[in-house]
Amino acid sequence: MEEYIISKSLYTMNEESEWTTFYTRRGSSNIDLTTVNDQLLKALKNWEICEEDSCSDHSIIKFHIGQCSTHGRQHYNYGIRYVVNEQNLDRFDKNLIESVATKFQKDNVKDLPSLDNELATHAKETLDIENVVDKLQEAIMLAWNNSFKTAETIPKWTNYKSVPWWTQKLTIKRKN
Repeated sequence: MEEYIISKSLYTMNEESEWTTFYTRRGSSNIDLTTVNDQLLKALKNWEICEEDSCSDHSIIKFHIGQCSTHGRQHYNYGIRYVVNEQNLDRFDKNLIESVATKFQKDNVKDLPSLDNELATHAKETLDIENVVDKLQEAIMLAWNNSFKTAETIPKWTNYKSVPWWTQKLTIKRKN
């Protein structure tokens, strides 16, 4: 576990405490780990093991995720942006019903609540839940792409840079 945490550049948030994360009649230990990446490391505060009853042999772990200040740093944000408005949302609902009904061969379904019930039943009865999730994701993306127009894909500066001295001018020079 230690090698995996190090290889993925993760940090363990567990702190010393008189309480343990796991307790049974046969013994107790700190088997439960809270691991975070470097971005969440700055925002996670007040990690603690609670003494409250948890209705389990594992203790409740509490922590706060706060706002970390970025001090005006920026990074270049790439990605597809979509134009979303009320009319497009109605079209998305219709396209979602059609695409999910097609993917799951549920032609008799005409509204979202009944489609939701059909999918819940299908998910409970199937042995290959990964296939169901993949089909649902494909149906959602198909409905999304058919419902919303793509905005200009001009990269946009956001409030974070990997290093404080990096500028947009340097990015352009590097690309050239």
